[in-house]
Amino acid sequence: MTGRSRAGYVPVAADPTSPETHQDVPHGGVLHVHPDGRSYTYAYGPPGVAGLLHNYYALGCAIFASIGGLTFGYDQGVIANVLVMKDFVQRWHLSAWETGLMTAALELGSLLGALTAGTLADKYSRRQSIFTACAVFCLGSALQFGAQSPNHLILGRGIGGLGVGALSMLSPLYMAEISPPEVRGSLMALEQFAIVIGAVLGFWTGFFTRDIPGSACWRIPLGIQLIPGILLGLGCMGLPPSPRLLVQQGRTEEALRSLAKLRLRSRGEIESDPLLQIELLEMQVEAALIEQTTTADSSAQNTKRGTFQAELHAWQRLFTPKLRKRTFIGVTMMFFQQWSGINALLYYGPTLMRSLGLQGDAATLMSAGGVGIVQFLAVLPAIVFIDRLGRRPLLRGGSLVMALSHLLIASLVWTYSSDWPSHALAARVALLCVYTFTAAYGMSYGPIGWILPSEVFPLSARSKGVALSTASNWMNNFLIGLLTPVFMERSASATFLIFAIACSLGYIWSTCAVPETANVSLEEIDAVFGSSAGREDLALKHQIEADLGLHDLIQRWTQPSPDTA
Repeated sequence: MTGRSRAGYVPVAADPTSPETHQDVPHGGVLHVHPDGRSYTYAYGPPGVAGLLHNYYALGCAIFASIGGLTFGYDQGVIANVLVMKDFVQRWHLSAWETGLMTAALELGSLLGALTAGTLADKYSRRQSIFTACAVFCLGSALQFGAQSPNHLILGRGIGGLGVGALSMLSPLYMAEISPPEVRGSLMALEQFAIVIGAVLGFWTGFFTRDIPGSACWRIPLGIQLIPGILLGLGCMGLPPSPRLLVQQGRTEEALRSLAKLRLRSRGEIESDPLLQIELLEMQVEAALIEQTTTADSSAQNTKRGTFQAELHAWQRLFTPKLRKRTFIGVTMMFFQQWSGINALLYYGPTLMRSLGLQGDAATLMSAGGVGIVQFLAVLPAIVFIDRLGRRPLLRGGSLVMALSHLLIASLVWTYSSDWPSHALAARVALLCVYTFTAAYGMSYGPIGWILPSEVFPLSARSKGVALSTASNWMNNFLIGLLTPVFMERSASATFLIFAIACSLGYIWSTCAVPETANVSLEEIDAVFGSSAGREDLALKHQIEADLGLHDLIQRWTQPSPDTA
């Protein structure tokens, strides 16, 4: 069973002695109505692995859409090896600044891609936007593959970044909109899983091609990223359209047919399946809530809806007294996620490993590659325990472990960097600290960075709030890619000290500023932020539910029939 909460769908116990009304529904599934007669839970199938297999069509669509995350991860992982390949270094002779610019060009392009993708996705469709993003990504990848100068590489990474940034927003958006409620969390976790898998594949592809003579050693791994881009671009048009977007566009009948296909219902079962009707009405309620909130904002500002001025006012709402604390949480979450130092390790892993005294290309590269593997393994327990342990304890614990790891590394580099061969044990301890940091990140800042922004914003401001938080991620990612080689050239120990300070500040921030959002009610979150934004949304939402007949539909299906009365 699944229960509906502000943060999503969470497990609830099916207690036969509970006063709630239980109703098995036609064509499979179950509906529970709670004693207040207003809140309810429903599921098309069982939760967990069994639920994923039960919803095999939605699972397949989500796995295919997650290729967008794989392209992001692969591009992150492959650059670390390319930057230290002999032919690449000897051919281009890049300065620290040029190296940083080439790496950071992807993040700057991704920032622009993520911001523009939302508008395109709403105006046209998720699938068309994914196709366009893949085409742009493939163009950038082709420029990198055939680069004849450093400028070609920088331009290719910038153009490729437009596609990567768009896909980083579009893929999880599409996955969320097609997922059944009882397995939505598991399907959403595929995005982070795909990113980590892509990073691992990108790194080790470069590792195994590094000894190929000539420029093929780095052109091959850069060219391979065309494969997932082409695959997703060609295949995405065969995916079912997002029923939520169709509802927002007023195409309700098409939305119902698409939803029925995703839930494995035949056309003949559409009218008699209450779960389809309930889920469709939920989408209509959400669309109406956003519509009415946007209209109210436009009227208050004396602007016409759909204009640039109205859009600007909608963004400015994030900085009003009711929402600015929530905006601060979302933006700073992404700031600390990036300045923890994780992407510095992904982008410049081999370079950083050399600063720890590791000798030989193979040892250096394999040690750097271990960062991706440790992160991959750390994500798995996080998926299982993140709701049970809560957000704040994981953020605080992760910040503390990461800060101590960086601090110890900085001390070891400062003390022994002048003579690492005579202090092999110190080098091993530093490497252990790198892996400890990575594991702590994978169980804290990694997954929570993408969860927290969606939980702190009320529904009417969630899309723009999450978009602004994502922009913060890419902007800080850009700064990390640009500045890390400059920092390393000046002082390796100072570089790790900067990350230690950032993680320490993250501990203070998560202790003093971050509310617990796991399984917390809307009213409690409003109290934490000292605002009524969530309660106002909830009151309006209940009114819209009544106006659209959602409450009547639920009551009709849970009333005992005359035969059972």
